[in-house]
Amino acid sequence: MTSAERVGVVGTGLIGTSIAMAAIRAGDAVRGFDVSAEVLERAAARSGLAPARSLEECVRGATLVFVCTPIPSLAELAVRALAAAPEAVVSDVGSVKGTVTAEVVRRADPADLGRFVGGHPMGGSERSGPDRASASVLDGVVWVLSPTPGTDPSALERLEAWTRRIGASPVRMEAERHDRLVAVVSHLPQVASTALMGLAAAEEAGEPQMLLLAAGGFRDLTRLAASSPRLWADILLANREEVAGALERYAARLLELRELILQGRGVEVEEAFAHAKAARLALAAKPQVKAGVAVLQVPIPDRPGVLGELTAALGAAEVNIEDLQIVHSPEGGRGTVHLTVAASAAEDAERVLRERWFEPLAGSLAARGLPAPHTVVEPGRSV
Repeated sequence: MTSAERVGVVGTGLIGTSIAMAAIRAGDAVRGFDVSAEVLERAAARSGLAPARSLEECVRGATLVFVCTPIPSLAELAVRALAAAPEAVVSDVGSVKGTVTAEVVRRADPADLGRFVGGHPMGGSERSGPDRASASVLDGVVWVLSPTPGTDPSALERLEAWTRRIGASPVRMEAERHDRLVAVVSHLPQVASTALMGLAAAEEAGEPQMLLLAAGGFRDLTRLAASSPRLWADILLANREEVAGALERYAARLLELRELILQGRGVEVEEAFAHAKAARLALAAKPQVKAGVAVLQVPIPDRPGVLGELTAALGAAEVNIEDLQIVHSPEGGRGTVHLTVAASAAEDAERVLRERWFEPLAGSLAARGLPAPHTVVEPGRSV
């Protein structure tokens, strides 16, 4: 069994606090620091991390350090952490790797660079702040690790082992390739969601009933528009060239589809939809469940009794619930239950839920070999 780590978390927002909670769940000791004393206090209350009065105090004696601040400050704080924690492997969680990694390499003491590994856990939410944090944010997520040419292989291996231990799936990837890929699958969706919501808001000025007609599809597509404007401005500008290229290619596809529709070419329109559907279904293919436990994500309406129906269905099938957390939609009216069961019971759990009208998200089963944490259900909700 991997020994416990001493973890320092610099920046205790959604991701930083979620990392702290996952580490504590796995048996690690965690200290945290944030420039906002009020945010740090909330993070400590939420996660159980020990608050520190400075970055240096936070990382002193640490074996792993995660810098979880906005992109403009990541490199500076990572360099400070490397200097203040000579025993620690230091990583960041930035959504852009090329510029951050290059800046760390440029500014850090060469003797410290062997302990730096760029990182990006591909999880999160349009919501922000420690109050929305949860260890389950990291369950089953891909955690990109981008070593520099000077990274010590043992530091990379240690960080890989830790990410697996807390339930994530580490993937090694060069910083430049990471930035090119996330421009399409992460940054472009944010821009598209924002642009669509902006268009609808502008159109609503002349049609005040327009948004009354907005159903699930529109709400799903514009969910990301509720994200932090400052955070996303930083991300997009840091990856501007790749984002600009992705936008050009996306715009070209939209214009191609526009022409097919205008010309009444129904066969080609249907083919475009069929191709996209096949790609989406391949994306949602269920991953193999390994030893340990599995997490299912189950969308539910926010109404009295629905959670009882879900748990009763599993109870009747003798499926034990190891952990349960509700993630509520910022729009209200619905949410997603993150349901943890034994891996051996995962298939039965999914079958039973589908028989009782629940629809677990395709591909939502994620395995992890961890002890179950405590149940978290936000208070004051009718679900």
